Amino acid sequence: MAGVSQSAVSRAFSPDASISSRTKQKVLAAAASLGYRPNRIPAIMLSGRSYMVGVVIGGLENPFYATALERLATALRSSGLQVLLMHVDDALTLDSALDQLLSYRIDAVVTSLAIGSKTVARALSQLQIPVVCFNSSLVGPWISTVNSNNHGAGVIAARLMAAWGVARPVWLAGPAKNAASRARGEGFCRGLGEAGIPATALTRLQGDDTYGSGYDAITSLHRQGIQPNGIFSSNDMMACGAIDALRERMGLRCPHDVIILGYDNIPQAAWRSYDLTSFDQHTELMVTRAMELLDEALVAKGTPLSRTHVVDAQLIERGSTAITD
Repeated sequence: MAGVSQSAVSRAFSPDASISSRTKQKVLAAAASLGYRPNRIPAIMLSGRSYMVGVVIGGLENPFYATALERLATALRSSGLQVLLMHVDDALTLDSALDQLLSYRIDAVVTSLAIGSKTVARALSQLQIPVVCFNSSLVGPWISTVNSNNHGAGVIAARLMAAWGVARPVWLAGPAKNAASRARGEGFCRGLGEAGIPATALTRLQGDDTYGSGYDAITSLHRQGIQPNGIFSSNDMMACGAIDALRERMGLRCPHDVIILGYDNIPQAAWRSYDLTSFDQHTELMVTRAMELLDEALVAKGTPLSRTHVVDAQLIERGSTAITD
């Protein structure tokens, strides 16, 4: 119908092929008339490249990850790459997901799950395809990561607590296996020590990054008769739960009785009922850095690259820390 050779049709559907615009338009017009769509499978088998990136995610109940996924998918499509999405419960089930992804001959993996196990890191390296993670404590051959400056933000949170005169600080941690949460807590403890607040004054609470765990953690404080006057939460979801528990269970208000800081700057943080001061990870910048790492690794063609980018978090101050005389 287009009046051209089979090879010309092939070049018309190949992004980097040499073909005149006039010939390409004839081919595309004929394809539209016939309802033709090229089959990518033969090209994948011949070239060994699928132009598909496996995106492994978990924790979508947290709006932060949903936002990051949307921006990442948009960036991948803009680079001419296809997204193959795989949801897993946590990093411990990453291996089973990768077995499925590799059957599609993916070119790379991007995951929001931090690699906290050397066993998982070794398994990923053995795949010999680029892997880009967010907030991972471990890297290795073929594995790169983009991290928020979690430790530095923890130090800043502690300094602010000291400046606001907090004498009974609380650290509300996420899951123990969460490397980002651990780094935030380590920075917070270090900052408190540097500010002269004794370790004995700090109360540590354990959550699981959900609203309910933040609510329950503060409820447990109430049962113990502990009344904090400053809380640093590892993420905003737990901080929102903590604010509600402070109000409903302990009769305390933010910031009049307790100041509270979160992390992630999710949309709910700006809701008037929470008005939560939070650290913004700059999701767009983290995705941009992840794409740069991915592009570099794909261009390297078989050379194992390992890079780490650190993005400073920005404190967004709201009413939960707006102490007035």
